[in-house]
Amino acid sequence: MRHSLALIVILALRTQLAAQTPQAPAPPPILVKAGRLIDGRSDVARSNVGILIAGDRIKAVGPLAQVQAQAGGARVIDLAQMTVLPGLIDTHTHLLLQGDPTAASYDEQLLYQSTAYRAILATRNARIALEHGFTAIRDLETEGAMYADVDVKRAVDRGVIPGPRIFASTRAMAPTGMYPIVSDNWELELPHGVQPVDGVEGARLAVRQQVAHGADWIKFYADRRYYFGADSVLHSWVNFTDDEARAIVDEAHRLGRRVAAHAIGSDGIAAALRAGVNSIEHGDGMTDSLSDALLAKGVYWVPTVTVAHYVAGPRGGAWAPMVEHQRQAFARALKKGVRIVLGTDVGGFPWTELNQAQEFTYYVQYGMTPMQAIKSGTSLAAELLGQADLGAVAPGMAADLVAVSGDPLKDVSELERVRFVMKGGVTYLSP
Repeated sequence: MRHSLALIVILALRTQLAAQTPQAPAPPPILVKAGRLIDGRSDVARSNVGILIAGDRIKAVGPLAQVQAQAGGARVIDLAQMTVLPGLIDTHTHLLLQGDPTAASYDEQLLYQSTAYRAILATRNARIALEHGFTAIRDLETEGAMYADVDVKRAVDRGVIPGPRIFASTRAMAPTGMYPIVSDNWELELPHGVQPVDGVEGARLAVRQQVAHGADWIKFYADRRYYFGADSVLHSWVNFTDDEARAIVDEAHRLGRRVAAHAIGSDGIAAALRAGVNSIEHGDGMTDSLSDALLAKGVYWVPTVTVAHYVAGPRGGAWAPMVEHQRQAFARALKKGVRIVLGTDVGGFPWTELNQAQEFTYYVQYGMTPMQAIKSGTSLAAELLGQADLGAVAPGMAADLVAVSGDPLKDVSELERVRFVMKGGVTYLSP
């Protein structure tokens, strides 16, 4: 009884102190003057637009004079000579990885870098992503660093470090022995690049464990060992049984999580689609019939073209012709109306070597218009993530904005030279 009374007194004192603590005044609204606006949804850009921001939300968007009339006392950010867009979204990243073009470079990180050191590098990578204009990312596994992506996410959310909004998938899954590191020396217990998962019950347990540790998404490896068959189709070995893969997807969906499948060969893509995944990652072996299946099932394709080009040379074998196979499949899938979403697989290439926004240029080279490419990394990416308040510049949306000097509708590579970045109403990069 005395403990209960003491607790009541403590809570009452806290309430009283909180009531007496002076509240910080709300920050003044912000008026962004945009010379051109690509809002992420419309098919054309608008000129001389005002964007009024209150707190971390967009309050009004419209002709500059009209919005300016509502903006009494607002702080002005003058981007009248620039093109403003929604914050960019990369739906396939690896914050805890620093490039793995070869097995040796992958093994070195897992064997010789502690999780703590890799997490330090991940904080740097989060800042790089933000400064490149990516205000949101889906981080598709830590590659042996356990749940450190959730820690980085929390640090960003709490304002400890600068970074994008992070949608984390933690460890990813593959069956025993079907993902690096695997050694010939059976006496050694080596680090696991993923969570080894076997059997239907093991699959459900792994999903529950990852969700309990903060996973926003679930990822599994649908295939491995890629090769071209006599039919000129890129094939692969399938990792999970259909029952195991379906158990992963079913349990994730039951717990309110979506599922991404690493699926490079046609066999892996087909297996992932049978399981009911939400997105196909890489998909180099995409065929016309598989594209039709994606359309019918409402599944998104995240092709990660930048990393395909980066690893093709060092890995050799089937990896080089896979790039051309994917380019042709991309063009055909685009014509069919497959929802192709921007994802780079940065971390598969070093964060410090290439700008993620190079992916937009590849998409245009593969057949998209610049506006289609921009939507793939803004509104369509937000749709994949299930985030209705991201990916567009409109009233009620999160105040995530970027700006470039030129016109990305004429030269989409302008997105590799972002000059202004705002996330949640806070400016992180100024011209």
